Amino acid sequence: MRGLLCSPLLMLLLFLQPWETQLQFAGPRCRTGPLDLVFVIDSSRSVRPFEFETMRQFLVGLLRGLDVGPNATRVGVIQYSSQVQSVFPLGAFSRREDMERAIRALVPLAQGTMTGLAIQYAMNVAFSVAEGARPPEARVPRVAVIVTDGRPQDRVAEVAAQARARGIEIYAVGVQRADVGSLRAMASPPLDEHVFLVESFDLIQEFGLQFQGRLCGKDLCAEGEHGCQHQCVSTPGTFHCACNPGYQLAADNKSCLGCREGHVDLVLLVDGSKSVRPQNFELVKRFVNQIVDFLDVSPEGTRVGLVQFSSRVRTEFPLGRYGTAAEVKQAVLAVEYMERGTMTGLALRHMVEHSFSEAQGARPRALNVPRVGLVFTDGRSQDDISVWAARAKEEGIVMYAVGVGKAVEEELRQIASEPSELHVSYSPDFGTMTHLLDNLRGSICPEEGIGAGTELQSPCECENLVEFQGRTLGALEKLTQNLAQLTARLEDLENQLATQK
Repeated sequence: MRGLLCSPLLMLLLFLQPWETQLQFAGPRCRTGPLDLVFVIDSSRSVRPFEFETMRQFLVGLLRGLDVGPNATRVGVIQYSSQVQSVFPLGAFSRREDMERAIRALVPLAQGTMTGLAIQYAMNVAFSVAEGARPPEARVPRVAVIVTDGRPQDRVAEVAAQARARGIEIYAVGVQRADVGSLRAMASPPLDEHVFLVESFDLIQEFGLQFQGRLCGKDLCAEGEHGCQHQCVSTPGTFHCACNPGYQLAADNKSCLGCREGHVDLVLLVDGSKSVRPQNFELVKRFVNQIVDFLDVSPEGTRVGLVQFSSRVRTEFPLGRYGTAAEVKQAVLAVEYMERGTMTGLALRHMVEHSFSEAQGARPRALNVPRVGLVFTDGRSQDDISVWAARAKEEGIVMYAVGVGKAVEEELRQIASEPSELHVSYSPDFGTMTHLLDNLRGSICPEEGIGAGTELQSPCECENLVEFQGRTLGALEKLTQNLAQLTARLEDLENQLATQK
């Protein structure tokens, strides 16, 4: 499994330059009214060199789409770790080339992560008139874009609230290991427009386009850069994709999927142990919702239940509770992280004994609705899984196992149904697990799985049995001929040996 993994550095080199070029040539630079824009860049020691380069290119790409000038957009940049350093203030440069040169010369501070201190500096210093900001009476919008990769070592909620109260609009962009809770505490409302978790090329590009669109007031659908497969829906400064009737939006929020005919009772078992960590648990919840996106969730279609396990097991919601994908996704986002141990065997037992009961919303066995269990885990179980993994399959539950990080391949195969290559998935870390979605969709969606477009024949039907017997007899006849030839050769050798004696 691990041999198939891609190097993060290689992936970075593949997408970094095209993304910068796409932002640069996304269209003419927008002519906005005056704007004071400050970028607050995390350069703590946890930011590895290639990750810092990601943020540097991210910054340069955004600059190239702005109308920079003394009477238009003024740009300042500060970086922080255990201290705060002004790279250049709002009033320093009026030419984009000078700004890019200063950004490319940035040297990371490589210390702690005092994000609250950086916000306070931006509020009190970077947005001051002395640093080049327009005075408050000029009513020029003030925007801060915070780019960080981890959890702050100081408090951010209170100082961010003070900054917002002074009229500073805050965007919080997290890279890979960023703490989602901290991003939400810093950002301006509405949070879905001001919080971005950058874990892939698509998300970086989407943030750049949406941020540029809000500043420019563009109709991004009309610009033709949206990438929506079916429909692009414009809203002020941004857009979202929609699908034609009978389709659902895919995990990339652009493609449309046709998994609409499968009737399945699906129970997801999610590992909430301490080893997962809070920021990764948020990524797990997002992954679960991406699975929900390709299902036809309804009382008559696919029903979804969710169970979280650590040292104990907790049903977050049963199969029969929610009748739409929107309700399921909202409930998933509300799930609170449990922490503690990893009792996967206990979770499997709970699933078999309770989750697929009619009392919990599963449909009666007489209706022949497939029952599917999907176990998501990041490590070795602290209890025995063999008994209840086997029992689940004996009960007719089709089992899938998704492992991340230190998940044990032997346990994943023990949990999953056969063949394991169709029912076991693995990702090296939480930030790259979205590539598993296509595999799961092809397996769970009935019209896209191994039986798609194929009539599966029973080997016990008469014509199939005759065909099987014919092939078997032919093979046996050929084997008999080979054995006869071999026997003749052995007899010749024995005769030769006897003659020599």
